[in-house]
Amino acid sequence: MYFFFSLIPATLVIVLGYFILFSSTKTQGAVKVFGQILAVWVFILAAIFPIAGAYATYAGLPPIGAMMRSMHAGGSS
Repeated sequence: MYFFFSLIPATLVIVLGYFILFSSTKTQGAVKVFGQILAVWVFILAAIFPIAGAYATYAGLPPIGAMMRSMHAGGSS
């Protein structure tokens, strides 16, 4: 379940990275290089979201609701 929810922020970050990359193609010099490097880092960040979601899903971590209930119940589950 975590994996599917991680796709939402990953999609938003990919759109942001594409916008940065597209904007950097319209510039020249150091700004163009900086924009391209920034876009690559944003794409790497976007890849981390599904990786972390897949880890949380396949590691068998409890759902967020169960963790919140145990915190409100004084830590006993």
